[in-house]
Amino acid sequence: MSTSYSLAEVAKHKSRNDCWVAVKGKVYNVTDFLEDHPGGDDLILEYAGKDATEIMADPLSHDHSRSAYAMLEDFCIGTLLDAKVAAPAATKEEAPHLLGDVTITDDFQPLETDVSRDFQEHKFLDLDQPLIPQMWNARFTKEFYLEQVHIPRHRKDPARLMPFMFLEIFTLTPWYVIPMLWGPIAAAFFHVSAMQFKEQLSGDGYAVMAWAYTFTLASYAFGILFWTFIEYLFHRFIFHMDSLLPRNQFAYLMHFLLHGIHHFLPMDKMRLVMPPVLFAALSFPMLLLAHAVLPTPVANGTIAGSYTMYIFYDTFHYAMHHTKLPSYLKEQKKYHLEHHYKNYELGFGVTSKFWDIVFNTLL
Repeated sequence: MSTSYSLAEVAKHKSRNDCWVAVKGKVYNVTDFLEDHPGGDDLILEYAGKDATEIMADPLSHDHSRSAYAMLEDFCIGTLLDAKVAAPAATKEEAPHLLGDVTITDDFQPLETDVSRDFQEHKFLDLDQPLIPQMWNARFTKEFYLEQVHIPRHRKDPARLMPFMFLEIFTLTPWYVIPMLWGPIAAAFFHVSAMQFKEQLSGDGYAVMAWAYTFTLASYAFGILFWTFIEYLFHRFIFHMDSLLPRNQFAYLMHFLLHGIHHFLPMDKMRLVMPPVLFAALSFPMLLLAHAVLPTPVANGTIAGSYTMYIFYDTFHYAMHHTKLPSYLKEQKKYHLEHHYKNYELGFGVTSKFWDIVFNTLL
């Protein structure tokens, strides 16, 4: 039987080291969640020891998603005796429960989902079994698949995708593979661009080389800017091609492998950066496009800048999920986490909010 607390008792717990809040007739001890709250601990501490029901539902302040209410249940310690509205927390229809002790620690290593309970209640994917065969053999409706794949689950070890380990190793990508592989390639494109500019300039000596590198740097800078646009387009219209997703299991499997698995398991360390083969396949048409519309040295300089920005994008993305970041990057980190835990239909910019502002998809 759950313990009941009065508002006066809740009000005694209002410090950073002992923080309780009341929401919809229940009492929650959110002390351990303060540093991991995507909006920052100050927002919670402002309502420490108080009833936060209204502010959590205020669309002008900080309207919370179904997933947020579901995560809150992991910190429930009892009910509120003198609640003005003694309503239960969100029902399953209002807030599908994430199941298990879901929380995000300071280094973004959350507690594990209760895998058995999750599968028993939702009948979606069993995290103890290889996921690709389950996705291939399942008969999900589109609506059920899209709802479930966007409810985050967590486990300490990487989930298995393939039934055989000799295939599984090709699905795992440590973050450091990205700069090790693509860094030299970006440098090679930069060097080739500079040499090509040098060949097109008349004269010799340091002045020609200076101009060649100046033109290459200009192309490189354009490539960095262009990457932020490509990042937004891919994330919004390819990775989140939800409304246009065909109604068949093969389409769901492709969606799942491309990006759905990241929303389903957002803290899986081995699947937070893009496998090299997938990035090569996605970037190859862009390389052809660059050489089709730009002079060759400009195209190579642009590719160098775009590849460099991709390295930053993927390693920064990993850091947002698993690393404490300095203050000037915390806001973008919070923004990206809200894409996962508040509204996956907005906030498509990972390295910048710029294109979300331009295209009115700002969270």
